[in-house]
Amino acid sequence: MFTSSDNNNAFFLGIDGGGSKCKAIVVNANNEILGTGISGPGNPLHGFEQATNSITESAKLALADANLSKIKLNELTVGVGLAGVNLPILFKQMQAWQHPFKHMFLATDLLIACLGAHQGEDGAVIISGTGSCGFSYVDGNEFMIGAHGFPHGDKGSGAWFGLQAVKQVLLSFDGVIQPSIMNEVILAKLHCKNDTALVEAIAGKSATYYAQLANLVFDAAEQGDQIALAIVADGAEYINSIAGILWSKQPPRMSMMGGLTPRLLPWLDKSLQAKLSAPLHPPEFGSVLFARQALAKQQAIAASATLA
Repeated sequence: MFTSSDNNNAFFLGIDGGGSKCKAIVVNANNEILGTGISGPGNPLHGFEQATNSITESAKLALADANLSKIKLNELTVGVGLAGVNLPILFKQMQAWQHPFKHMFLATDLLIACLGAHQGEDGAVIISGTGSCGFSYVDGNEFMIGAHGFPHGDKGSGAWFGLQAVKQVLLSFDGVIQPSIMNEVILAKLHCKNDTALVEAIAGKSATYYAQLANLVFDAAEQGDQIALAIVADGAEYINSIAGILWSKQPPRMSMMGGLTPRLLPWLDKSLQAKLSAPLHPPEFGSVLFARQALAKQQAIAASATLA
């Protein structure tokens, strides 16, 4: 079980870095949020320099928002939860970063999301934002499903929904399927007039780019568009499957989070909807809980070594 402790530190930083943005909070000894800062993408899979810049910038913005700009980063302990560091090579790269903080404790975005959602207690989370994945933390055991990255993974995510929509629009241009509501709205969104312009617009684009189209798919589905309905049903069924696997780990609570949650939740199995619990805190707060716990362990080890 993760618990928080004061550790005699006046302030802590908690950071949640994802594919679309990096969010930081600064809290006091009582875990009261004093300030918030948001910067660019924080997933090192899409660029180490971008991720580290976003972490630093979001931290500075949080301090400024809390009117604590006089406090230097090298005076603070920070918990950093990042997308992408479930890959060992990226975790090692981030651990080796010559960061500007007094202490930095690194975790996956999944762990800090789970800790935040359940206030440091055991539980599970389903995340559907730019990417998608499932995670449980039960009796000290971490379990992850998905999180393979876009475009080869992340089914049921905003990026996945956007990509499926574009594929269907292109198929309609080829005459393989009938055009749908999505043709007009996606072409308008991307300022394209035909299939050639659409291909040029999407070439080499990131998950964040495709995720901006996800709401259009749900809008079309809610209007009864059959192609959009099929896409939504496919994505929802994948999330249902993730939930089933997570429940087998027997977490006491499960929450769903991520920017796509409000749109996707109504399409999930009714039984799953009834069993989900609202997150108690956001992921960046989970980073604070993680940092406090990690610092307490570090201090305990140092104290033991001194006594020895």
